[in-house]
Formats: sequence, C-alpha cells, structure tokens
Amino acid sequence: MEKIKNLIAGLGGAIVLNILHESLKNSGKDMPHIDELGEEALQKSLAHFDSQIENKQTLYLTTLAGDLAGNAVYYSLIGGRNSLIWPKAVIFGLSAGIGAVRLPKPMGLDPKHTAGNDTKAAMTITYYLIGALVTGAILKSLKRG
Repeated sequence: MEKIKNLIAGLGGAIVLNILHESLKNSGKDMPHIDELGEEALQKSLAHFDSQIENKQTLYLTTLAGDLAGNAVYYSLIGGRNSLIWPKAVIFGLSAGIGAVRLPKPMGLDPKHTAGNDTKAAMTITYYLIGALVTGAILKSLKRG
C-alpha cells in the first residue's frame, strides 16, 4: 500500500509540474519549454531505431505522457520515512531542476529550452522543486489518513 501512496503522490507532483509549465510556457520569451526539450530527446532516441513521430500533436502527447509517467515515478521516490519527506522533496526537486538545466548540452540536446538564460533556468528549477514539494505535501497528507 505504501508504494501505491508514493506513486499517487508522485503523480500529483508531476501533474502540478506540467500544469505550471503548460500554463506559463507561452507567457513570455524567458519561460522554459520543457516540452520541446522532451520532444527533441524523444525524436533523438527514436532516430536510433530509424523512426520518427511526424505528427506534431502525436509527438506532443507522447512526450507529455512520458513526462508525466517519468516524473511520477521519480517523485514517488520521495516517499519513505515521514521525517525525511521534506528534505528529500527539496533534494529531489532541486536535482531534477538542475539536471533539466545542466544535462541537455552534454546529452547532445539544445539547452535553450530550459537554460537559454538565467530566468529560464531559474524557472525550470522552480517548476521541478514545486512538483517535488507538492509530492511531499500529498505524502504527508496520505500518511495522516
């Protein structure tokens, strides 16, 4: 039952992360475009199998589904001992955000989507941190019940 609660909380955090991103990505030139980074990563991965997703909507939805699933599993790892939830949420959130800013270039992806400037990088890190903190809050709530 504990793993189910962790996954539910992780999914909650992942949903909030994506709502934040989707709501704000077109509100200014300094906003992160995490979806475009994901689309680029997916297409690059598919290229190894001589495949691509041609339809833009299909590419977007596939990337969104993968992002939700991946972040839900990642955030679910915040669960565990009740006393460690908040420190783990902060560490996991910052780690994911910093990774989204720092790893694209070494991975051969375009860093402009998440780290094109200081504001974009800070917003990217903030989104992931908020998703992790929401996961922590859900976990705390589930542990009370």
